[in-house]
Amino acid sequence: MILADKITEERKKNGWSQEELAEKLGVSRQAVSKWESAGSVPDLQRVIQLAELFGVSTDYLLKDEMESDISWSVPAEAGTDQCQPLRRVSMEEANVFLDRKRKSALVIANATFMCIVSPALIVLLGGMADSHVGNISERFAAGAGMVFLFGMIAAAVFLFITCGMKESGMEYLEKESFETEYGVSGMVREKRSSFEAVYTRGIAAGTVLCIIAVVPLILAGVMDAPDYVCCAFVSFLLLLVGAGVNLLIRVSVIKSGYDTLLQEGEFTKSEKKAKKKLEAFAGIYWCLATAVYLGWSFWTMRWNFTWIVWPVAGVLYAAAAGAVRMMIGIEE
Repeated sequence: MILADKITEERKKNGWSQEELAEKLGVSRQAVSKWESAGSVPDLQRVIQLAELFGVSTDYLLKDEMESDISWSVPAEAGTDQCQPLRRVSMEEANVFLDRKRKSALVIANATFMCIVSPALIVLLGGMADSHVGNISERFAAGAGMVFLFGMIAAAVFLFITCGMKESGMEYLEKESFETEYGVSGMVREKRSSFEAVYTRGIAAGTVLCIIAVVPLILAGVMDAPDYVCCAFVSFLLLLVGAGVNLLIRVSVIKSGYDTLLQEGEFTKSEKKAKKKLEAFAGIYWCLATAVYLGWSFWTMRWNFTWIVWPVAGVLYAAAAGAVRMMIGIEE
């Protein structure tokens, strides 16, 4: 049980309202409300007052928080007892960070969706033009499709850049080691626990959408459907894959916010060190993947097929990143 829950429980045991507790402590009702919602934490003097009012010990109020929040910094030099102080993250900073993650999750997911579906129109119009459906000329199909493609990509890049700039002030949480003030880890663990069900549903739904996306295209091939129908199904495939990836990214980004503050999963201290060394490799790799995709697509104009670069690139990246990690481990 975290400090916020203990304050709420003890206040109710004594039959006090938030206003009554605030009067006894000489603070505003809003301050008590924030303590009980884990929006902020009382200072040490207030904790002592709370313990006296509730007839409990300060250890009882703080024990769970301190056990989960106290961390030791790494010695500055091997063989010495001196420690470098780590940056401390307050309750307010943690809540601001989680709120930014929730907002950026939606922006990043939507921007990625826009990138994935950007070739959908050129594929659809190209198939209709080749099959002479709707009196669409190849020139119009190419022109309208390219305008849509570059417009969507430009909008997505704008969203990526603005989102990154908004998060730049707190990016140290994902790259550096830190410690949290008491109450923070307990609050984050409770929020992550309540989010687990949403995360599981999002991952399951997103994965299913990506899998079933190819079903209509397979059926069209089996039924020997006309080319324009196959192209329409390719566009539909891109929409389904985009929707699936949107869900996967949205819940994953939010969960990464909790893991970041708890320094767990991909954000442990050792993982942060490895990521710093992998950043340059990742940048080069995905720039090359994008160049291959665009070059191949423009050279062949087979946008309905060249999208396969991305799943292949994703699988290869996992293997390449693993190899780089092994090399880093050997060097260390």
